[in-house]
Amino acid sequence: MGVAQSGLHKDSSSSSSSSCFGDGNLLKLGLGDLPEACVAMIVANLDPVEICRFSKLNRAFRGASWADCVWESKLPPNYRALLEKILGGFPENLQKRHLYTCLSRINSFDDGTKKVWIDKRTSGVCLSISAKGLSITGIDDRRYWSHIPTDESRFSSVAYLQQIWWFEVDGEIDFPLPVGTYSIFFKLQLGRSGKWFGRRVCSTEQVHGWDIKPVRFQLWTEDGQHSSSQCMLTERGNWTHYHAGDFVVRESNKSSTKIKFSMTQIDCTHTKGGLSLDSVVVYPNSCKSQLKRF
Repeated sequence: MGVAQSGLHKDSSSSSSSSCFGDGNLLKLGLGDLPEACVAMIVANLDPVEICRFSKLNRAFRGASWADCVWESKLPPNYRALLEKILGGFPENLQKRHLYTCLSRINSFDDGTKKVWIDKRTSGVCLSISAKGLSITGIDDRRYWSHIPTDESRFSSVAYLQQIWWFEVDGEIDFPLPVGTYSIFFKLQLGRSGKWFGRRVCSTEQVHGWDIKPVRFQLWTEDGQHSSSQCMLTERGNWTHYHAGDFVVRESNKSSTKIKFSMTQIDCTHTKGGLSLDSVVVYPNSCKSQLKRF
């Protein structure tokens, strides 16, 4: 009977070991054995850059990284309106990842004077309006302004001011921005960039008049928001983003948001000159920390 009990104990121990460890098979399970639906739930909590990195782990993560449910949450809520504005129509039969890839590129519209993209970390919509897309007093008179080709601009050229008495730059945008808070910046440089034996140089010889009176920045929205501020331009030789104001896009039935903005220095007691104007940028609050501000 003792032998029987011993055998019973041995069999019980063996059965317990097999049920708990499955003959060691469970110890061999890895990330590749997770169901793709579970992996998709994990991946959905990552930002787009991390999703692309994790897709290289194994087949399960690669498959989950293409799931529409993952990329739907990364796209702006009004991505259809954005694509229709940029492309002139909505591209049918494309997976959500392809739509995201399209929007994360820098896309040009309005004859190349405007560019739009979504930030790859936050999916925030960013806009840039070139100097050629702005209304600049005296821009057609070569005594005052000229367009300078450069590789320092997304638009391959900037507007350069030699000298003027009345300085005024106006612009407006009409674009389907998602709900959120946005900031407008003027990208400026005191001085004219160039190359000398392959190295960047910036001439500031013509810079004058900006330390006498401040420049005024203003913006207006269609729903009555208004912002106004003044700032002295003092940063020489480097591109700087000067904050023009903030505005809020709220939930509404309107498919587009209209904003007007300006930069002026109209004190005609002195001339101003030596200023490079690259563009005006519109950034959501989640992305504006990436800009060099003043």
